[in-house]
Amino acid sequence: MMRTSTCALVILLSIVTAMPRVQAQASHTATQSAIDAALQAHVSSTAADRADLLRVLANPEVKAVADKAGLDLRRATTAVASLDGQDLATLAAQARQVDEALAGGQSRIVISTTVIIIALLVLILLIVAID
Repeated sequence: MMRTSTCALVILLSIVTAMPRVQAQASHTATQSAIDAALQAHVSSTAADRADLLRVLANPEVKAVADKAGLDLRRATTAVASLDGQDLATLAAQARQVDEALAGGQSRIVISTTVIIIALLVLILLIVAID
């Protein structure tokens, strides 16, 4: 009789101590729709970053700077497809700066924009060469 009571008490205590853990785990799970929304936001952000990079690389003034610097713009354009993560985000931010400078009505590229363009192209090529 004593042994049965002890076993029942052990089982009851095990259940009581396990319950808060199960409830805590359940409260931290994300719904499928939240996961889908986060994934879609990431895909959209990545696509927008790639589009920004490609738009800047297609700019005739950027092509002229790349030619003068002896950089292969076709290779850089092809490399954009393999970029991801922080590298893509950093390069896209630099590309937006170049795009804003060129769209801002500047009739010619100033030194700082030229440096950004060259750095952008070199970074793209280096990142792809390392990977």
